[in-house]
Amino acid sequence: MPLEARVKSVLSGDTVVLSHINNPGQERILSLAYVSAPRLRREGDEPYGFHSREFLRELLVGKVVQFQILYTIPTGAKRDYGTIKLPTFDVSLPDISVQEGWTRVREEAGKRSDESEETVAYLQRLRALEEHAQTEGKGTWAGTESGRTETTYELSDPKALVDEWKDKHLEGIVERVLNGDRLIVRLLLSSEEHLQVVAAMAGVRAPAAKRVTAEGKEQPAEPYGDEAFQFVESRILQRKVQVNLLGVTPQGQLIASVLHPNGNVAKFLLEAGLARCHDHHSALLGTEMAAFRRAEKVAKDARVGIFTGLVAPKGPAGGAEDYVVGRVLNADTLFIRNKAGQEKKIQLSSVRQPKPSDPKQAPFAADAKEFVRKRIIGKHVKVTINGKKPATEGYEEREVATVVQGNTNIALALVQAGYASVIRHRQDDEDRSPEYDNLMLAEAEAQAEGKGMWAAKPPKPKQYQDYSESVQKAKMEVSILQRQKRVPAIVDFVKSGSRFTVLVPRENAKLTLVLSGIRAPRSARNPGEASEPCGQEAHDLANKRCMQRDVEIDVETIDKVGGFIGTLYVNKENFTKVLLEEGLATVHAYSAEQSGHATEYFAAEQRAKEARKGLWHDWDPSKDIVEDEEEPANSNNNTDTEVSQRRKDYRDVMVTYVDPTTGRVKVQQIGTGTSALTELMSAFRSFHLNKANDTPLPGPPKAGDFVAAKFTEDNEWYRAKVRRNDRENQQAEVVYIDFGNSEVLPWSRLRPLSQPQFSVQKLRAQAADAVLSFVQFPGAEDYLQDAVSFLEDQVYNRELVANVDYVSPDGTLHVTLLDPTESKNLDHSINADIVREGLAMVPRKLKAWERAATETVSHLRSVEEEAKQERRGMWEYGDLTED
Repeated sequence: MPLEARVKSVLSGDTVVLSHINNPGQERILSLAYVSAPRLRREGDEPYGFHSREFLRELLVGKVVQFQILYTIPTGAKRDYGTIKLPTFDVSLPDISVQEGWTRVREEAGKRSDESEETVAYLQRLRALEEHAQTEGKGTWAGTESGRTETTYELSDPKALVDEWKDKHLEGIVERVLNGDRLIVRLLLSSEEHLQVVAAMAGVRAPAAKRVTAEGKEQPAEPYGDEAFQFVESRILQRKVQVNLLGVTPQGQLIASVLHPNGNVAKFLLEAGLARCHDHHSALLGTEMAAFRRAEKVAKDARVGIFTGLVAPKGPAGGAEDYVVGRVLNADTLFIRNKAGQEKKIQLSSVRQPKPSDPKQAPFAADAKEFVRKRIIGKHVKVTINGKKPATEGYEEREVATVVQGNTNIALALVQAGYASVIRHRQDDEDRSPEYDNLMLAEAEAQAEGKGMWAAKPPKPKQYQDYSESVQKAKMEVSILQRQKRVPAIVDFVKSGSRFTVLVPRENAKLTLVLSGIRAPRSARNPGEASEPCGQEAHDLANKRCMQRDVEIDVETIDKVGGFIGTLYVNKENFTKVLLEEGLATVHAYSAEQSGHATEYFAAEQRAKEARKGLWHDWDPSKDIVEDEEEPANSNNNTDTEVSQRRKDYRDVMVTYVDPTTGRVKVQQIGTGTSALTELMSAFRSFHLNKANDTPLPGPPKAGDFVAAKFTEDNEWYRAKVRRNDRENQQAEVVYIDFGNSEVLPWSRLRPLSQPQFSVQKLRAQAADAVLSFVQFPGAEDYLQDAVSFLEDQVYNRELVANVDYVSPDGTLHVTLLDPTESKNLDHSINADIVREGLAMVPRKLKAWERAATETVSHLRSVEEEAKQERRGMWEYGDLTED
């Protein structure tokens, strides 16, 4: 009676392995009765051995068949012989294989005297089928030459084979499954040339299945190892697959993607929870690794297979947070600061800087650190904490994180440039970068291209000469730096609020820079030492603003111990002025005058005093030396008191408009107002670019209305106020309240300024009315235009210092304008320059507050007399004031 079984594999054209349908582990070998097929041998296949087996493999593997045992040969290994029938296709074996010429009837078959009539009749039918196949030249009867196949079992150069077949599909047959992630595959290089090798399945690592060691001992399976083995074997053993060769293992085995018609086998293995992603293959698989990670996550979430009972690690709460990078310790370790000013140390996830202990990598450590510093020092970054590394010998516990600046993952950029290597994590180590696969791929590409520390030759180390080591060395360098203005440098270390170690790359110089013009309080240098009042605050501010920043230095001289005295500019801003404005330093009058910045320094110090900041937290104006006893400039100034000195009220300003008809100016005071205006205008323009906000005025505008106006020169929107309205021509004259200029616009270029976030209540108009103190412009139009042109050249697009000499009852500021780069005192002013060029005169009738400044008036009159003598400007035809 026929039995049923599933064909597990085909050993040759006449022998199969059958497995029990309900118990796959129960197997038996069955050979086809009365026939033989050519053999596949390691020492060399018989002609048509592969073709004969292929016929049977394609016909039977994986199918349920009916079989009947006709006889058994007990000698040696017991073997059953019989017939096989495919019920679905009504195909019987060995009949069909004899008919197609892939097996031959054995010569001794049927020669026994006790053969039954049924057997004799069956053999006669087989011989008739054989004779027909021979006549037709089918199968093995076609001639030996066309049936030869050369099969190689030893691979001499795996890498060469991978290079030859990279990015190409190879057909293959899985001859044997060794483990859930390792196979023996027959690669069909051509119809006559085959290669049978061990291949590791790319991207996965499966637990080991039960095996027998070389010593004959049985090695038990790891958990789910046998299940992984059976999963793969049941699906692809002796199936044709597509093989993509990707790389070579350290043991010389091929790494390959094995593709079933339904997809990548490894992916299904992962989804079943019978393997983990193999990190070391990330670079070989590229973007495909992301699909593997998703498949693994499916199994983890379902807690199946090796992930049964998995307890998800408690990751850090929250997502990416905003920080500022305060310091770069090395290429993979940063100090970051949150909005509250709290600082902490983090390490970039999954990457390692060039190893200091590796002689090939160590020379690149400085370049790697500089690569990071250039990109992120002082910048806002998004930081996502990926986990913690426990404290180990020589290392404290530290958080590992992904740091993104703009759209750039800093760790990935480092690896791409060849300035970091990727850490090979343990399989169960979850404290890793979410971009781990991309990091692995980037590392492989950097190595292939010889970038950074993967280059053949190390870079030449940059040697900085320390010129502050001694006064003699300082003297050698100071003259070179004095001849250059605003020399690019890098702050390497902050010693105190006013003392820095800076590097000057173009001079290969390292030096100590001491800020000129001020005295900053000392911070504690040793744990037991106390700081002077505000000393630590000054030190902290310097660290926050200057540490590792690209700066410019202006060197003036050197001190007695080799320090270079000068000015430090961070983002074009004088840092000395910042210290003074925060009340963390005081002006040293003599050196401030020597530096040429005295005016702006005294003005900055005065602002700190008035704000009661830092050292001036308890400032009492009455205790200061009174230099000017007239009422302050911000009062109504209703006094005729005569005094000999001027009030000093310095303010940083920008002149935004000069009225061509009067010479009056509009000024913006630089500070919180201008920074707030920048933010407001950015939002204001974005608002008006949105088509949804294209709203016309609800009706004709009225004088005094605040509107949004589209400036003719640049077609940008600004805040404005209607000065007068022309209903007939539907036009309005508007004044741009933040800049002071005006123009006539059609109503179509106006919109309502009804949004609260852009109102003057939110941010007052930034352009203030001002006139030049002690100056009267000429009435003649030609001379007036010359004066206006000269003034525009002197003030536009420049940051100036204004001394507010007086404030009119209507709020108009009377100012003396100073160029902070040139003006040494109030006499060296733009007001005086205009008078000197003969483009303005000293008023003949002075107001009370003008008469009070006797020294200034006297100086300006002497300047005016000089212009008269030289016949400049309005004086070209003589003295206009003479009767």
